[in-house]
Amino acid sequence: MALFESYDRREPQILAVLKNYGIGSIEECAEICKAKGLDIYKLVEGIQPICFENAKWAYTVGCAIAIKKGCKRAADAAAAIGEGLQAFCIPGSVADQRKVGLGHGNLGKMLLEEDTKCFCFLAGHESFAAAEGAIGIAEKANKVRKEPLRVILNGLGKDAAQIIARINGFTYVETEMDYYTGEVKEVFRKSYSDGLRAKVNCYGANDVTEGVAIMWKEGVDVSITGNSTNPTRFQHPVAGTYKKECVEKGKKYFSVASGGGTGRTLHPDNMAAGPASYGMTDTMGRMHSDAQFAGSSSVPAHVEMMGFLGIGNNPMVGCSVACAVKADLALNKK
Repeated sequence: MALFESYDRREPQILAVLKNYGIGSIEECAEICKAKGLDIYKLVEGIQPICFENAKWAYTVGCAIAIKKGCKRAADAAAAIGEGLQAFCIPGSVADQRKVGLGHGNLGKMLLEEDTKCFCFLAGHESFAAAEGAIGIAEKANKVRKEPLRVILNGLGKDAAQIIARINGFTYVETEMDYYTGEVKEVFRKSYSDGLRAKVNCYGANDVTEGVAIMWKEGVDVSITGNSTNPTRFQHPVAGTYKKECVEKGKKYFSVASGGGTGRTLHPDNMAAGPASYGMTDTMGRMHSDAQFAGSSSVPAHVEMMGFLGIGNNPMVGCSVACAVKADLALNKK
């Protein structure tokens, strides 16, 4: 019986990558990890219990590569894990074309680098459930970071932002845009809990201009866009404009466009582009992103349909960070 789903379509390129590191088989990767006290299969299963077998083995392969490369920094381990994930992409698929495996590895790397201070979920406010995942990601990353990673939410609509903050126990920050000076001012702040959740600042903007100003106010280094509500009206224009301004000012900014893939939803915003993929949102993601994901944020089967792994994109980010941190701790015997 095959180790995982679509084994025959993935095996040749996986073995070719493993050969570069002197690894003879996919099963050997599990032994390499176990020799360092790592059960990556179980770790991934714990993060998303409904994930497919190919996801568990992909991270096992990625961690074996990190060990073989002697990655003693979690950030470097994340990039190495991305090589393993990329090897699992089915040739010719959306995931293969977008280099989604490398993208996930690079996002993990960015979240673990000390010069990344602020991570932003840039979204129509329906996506703020993703912030739950962000808290977990920050917790894992902070095990090896000297300075804790700040997490913010930036979406369209102040009322929505306050409701989301209240529901999740975040801190609502109300801003007012001065269109004459081009500056955004903080006019109100309220924390809806104590502790870790209260450290997440939740912003609501009235338009793209204010959204970009909020990005500068917080000094966002890495962001990920949501793709379901207001994508062409808010989050992609904000990411694209901020990217352009960062390039002009020499600031390093890593932009991730989430989702896209195969027309799971078609909002009125998207209809002008027709039913191809996510239409305009997918196209806009390609215009500004350093990495573009494929498929659902949470549904394993939808991501697997893209020619990638059977695991949601959000838990995948969690897996990348968790596995990289584990590799760091194991190789440094912390």
